[in-house]
Amino acid sequence: MQALGWVPLDGRGSLPFALVHGESLIAAASWAVGEAGIQLYDASVDFGLVRTSGRPLLLHDPLCPLTPADFLAEAVEICGTTGRTVVGFRPVTDTVKRRAGDSLGDTVDRAALRCVTSPVVVPSPVLAQLDALDLSDFAALVARLAVLGEIEWLEAPALAARIGSAEELRVLEALSRSLAGEAR
Repeated sequence: MQALGWVPLDGRGSLPFALVHGESLIAAASWAVGEAGIQLYDASVDFGLVRTSGRPLLLHDPLCPLTPADFLAEAVEICGTTGRTVVGFRPVTDTVKRRAGDSLGDTVDRAALRCVTSPVVVPSPVLAQLDALDLSDFAALVARLAVLGEIEWLEAPALAARIGSAEELRVLEALSRSLAGEAR
């Protein structure tokens, strides 16, 4: 059964309307959903219809605008095979410290940390348990979904990184140009 796809704008400010390779982030993310063979739907569709459709729901953050379509399709396939919520992630590469009062404390082992990216694919039985979806914070959403069922973590390629600023967008765009040059 074909998954439904949604590219949410809630809580993302104006950044989804910035341009990457001459197109808005929201357009790039939406096109990737379509190229992955996922039926994109409009947020004006009543959520009750979505959650009772019997179809999985792929959520693709427009702040991960260059996530490859084949990665989105792979996540949907894994969700269909396992029946679990599938979450794209990137490994944490920054040093993370605990806070000890007014000072820095111990370093946290990065191996146990993940940065949630796109997509989040929610299987229909989990979706049916939800009254609403708050899509303003994917990490908080994943924490909520983990209570409702098992999570299948899927390491995302570098191009699926989530950006939070115009500067990070320029770096991601440069990375994509570099990778495209390597492919030639």
